[in-house]
Amino acid sequence: MKNLIKIPSYIFLLLTFTTNTAFSNNVNLPDFTKLVDDNNASIVNISTVRKNNKKSQEQNPQIPNDELNDFLKKFFGDKGFDNPEKKIPRKSQSMGSGFIYSSNGYIITNHHVIADADQIIVKLNDKRELDAKLIGSDPSSDIALLKIKAKNLKPVKIGKSENLKVGQWVLAIGSPFGFESTVTAGIVSAIGRSLPNDNYVPFIQTDVAINPGNSGGPLFNLDGEVVGINAQIFSRSGGFMGLSFAIPMDVAENVIKQLQTSGKVSRGWLGVYIQEVTNNLAKSFGMKNPSGALISKIIPDGPASKSDLKVGDIILKFDGKKIITSSSLPPIVGNTKVGKKVKIEILRNGKNKTIKFKVEELPVQKMSKKMEPKKSFASKKILGMRVSNLSDSERNSLGLDSNFGIKVKEILSNPAYESGLLKNDIIYQISGKNIKNINQFEKIVKSMKKGDFASLLVRRSQGNSLYLAIKIE
Repeated sequence: MKNLIKIPSYIFLLLTFTTNTAFSNNVNLPDFTKLVDDNNASIVNISTVRKNNKKSQEQNPQIPNDELNDFLKKFFGDKGFDNPEKKIPRKSQSMGSGFIYSSNGYIITNHHVIADADQIIVKLNDKRELDAKLIGSDPSSDIALLKIKAKNLKPVKIGKSENLKVGQWVLAIGSPFGFESTVTAGIVSAIGRSLPNDNYVPFIQTDVAINPGNSGGPLFNLDGEVVGINAQIFSRSGGFMGLSFAIPMDVAENVIKQLQTSGKVSRGWLGVYIQEVTNNLAKSFGMKNPSGALISKIIPDGPASKSDLKVGDIILKFDGKKIITSSSLPPIVGNTKVGKKVKIEILRNGKNKTIKFKVEELPVQKMSKKMEPKKSFASKKILGMRVSNLSDSERNSLGLDSNFGIKVKEILSNPAYESGLLKNDIIYQISGKNIKNINQFEKIVKSMKKGDFASLLVRRSQGNSLYLAIKIE
């Protein structure tokens, strides 16, 4: 052949090396196809219906107030949802994910997916749609147990979340924005992560893409075992930003067993207020390195008040488990069996001491009644929404330390609806000004020029913070 170009031998060696390197790198990447094939039939889609029979001309009965419909309406508009004169009972439908826990019909999902639902519908992978019975739900761990009547159910395999390691591959299957059987993968970013308002769950943090609708779905390891329940994301936009959190199955199984047997969950209680041990505090207590949980207050008539524990004690170990940070103590105590006698290792006056302690049950209902103020909290209609002041119990349940913030009770019309505000949002600021109560909020709004846009600093029910723009009308 003419015009044949001779290529030097070292070029062939370079090409061979590059090809082999790329191939070897690809070989090391996991293949999820078999895992997905084996488990797709175990994943379910969950929808709920809430009925509101209140007939008011102030509210818009046709606007479903949930994240999925808000997302869809960004694309399709809100035609058919703008006739407040029609007095039709409002139905609000939310969507989430879940998985088959046992062959006799138990389904696991998140509490927030089915909260306040009048009807729960489970859609199986083979397109069967069944009404589900709520066996029990636990807001503190955000876990709900459902039951359906169906044959040929394929349960998932349950793994041990305690064996997870940072950097390990994990996979999620769910229905983000209603797109069923969506598969996303990533790695474990951190373990034992503490989040605001979630004292009893040491979350698994991953970079798996999770969005509204994934909630309640399973998190798998490469062995095809469920090691977590996808529950939350951290986002400033409302969408996935690389931070997602799952409830460890070791924690979930304890909750599930209690829900199966009694329909409710009881937790261990220490009866103390604790705080983090900082570097300076560690030095003041004669510690080489900061660790443990510092007792700042003992609750009267609580279990700690009947023990040898004192304010100023630093809890280093609880029932043989090391307390690295203060946030690691509540999940350990909460998951301890009520009535169990344990040993607590503390640091007091520079010396280690072991105390015997009997774990008592956390009196959730009793405490909430105690903290609930007797006075009622008025609400006002401002900017197309009904807002109210926060009660002390609401502040405690949300973990709010400051006195700022008002609560969105209801979305009625524009401009609140167009701003993206949702029911139960907490508004902290408007145009950089802190909000103490609804009267102050109304006063600031009235002082603004009509037609201008104001920025709202908002906190969502799952602890996410974001800014929203609202038009002053």
